Amino acid sequence: MSVLITNHQSRFNVSQDSLRKKAQTILNVLGCENAELSILIVDDREMALYNQEYLNREGPTNVIAFPMQEGEFAHVTPYLLGDVVLSLDTAGREAEEMGIGLSLRVDELLVHGILHLMGYDHENSEAEARRMEEKSGALTSLIREIEA
Repeated sequence: MSVLITNHQSRFNVSQDSLRKKAQTILNVLGCENAELSILIVDDREMALYNQEYLNREGPTNVIAFPMQEGEFAHVTPYLLGDVVLSLDTAGREAEEMGIGLSLRVDELLVHGILHLMGYDHENSEAEARRMEEKSGALTSLIREIEA
């Protein structure tokens, strides 16, 4: 298993080792022990560019997932799960609004992004949203124990 982390922002300190361990734990629990995952940490400016270019949505968002196991060429790289892009500017604002720490919010967004790579989609139906929320809560609780 390989988890590649690239940090393009300098406003927030991020422990790449901790983030990598958490991502690996999530992948193990989901039965993707051999998966390859890329995590890109950005600021709002860069996230807004990705959001516009790839999703045709204006402004930054908290997380975008780019699955590599979809489409006709998914079989070419069966272990390459995809990319998760996290905006720490947005995560920081959300954490403050929610009254939680940035670390917890980043954990929630990491789980959310990886679940999207695994095919979960809260926008399809209420039932799928509940399924994703339940799985997200369980995985977030599990990876929070890594810091404890």
